[in-house]
Amino acid sequence: MKSKEEVRKILKEIIVSLEKGGYNPYEQIVGYLNSGDPGYVSSFLQARQKIISLDRYDVIQMMLKEFLDN
Repeated sequence: MKSKEEVRKILKEIIVSLEKGGYNPYEQIVGYLNSGDPGYVSSFLQARQKIISLDRYDVIQMMLKEFLDN
């Protein structure tokens, strides 16, 4: 399991990559987290490879905890 800091770093890298490609990163990440289909995330600048390196369950759990704690 990756640390919270590692997950945060990878997600930020994905967001930057997708924004550079003109994509809506939040829409693509949510689509992937909901479906498990990596095809929701563009392969632009290895964004897809980065998102599949994360465990979806861990990402969702971390995001929920962050949301409720803030």
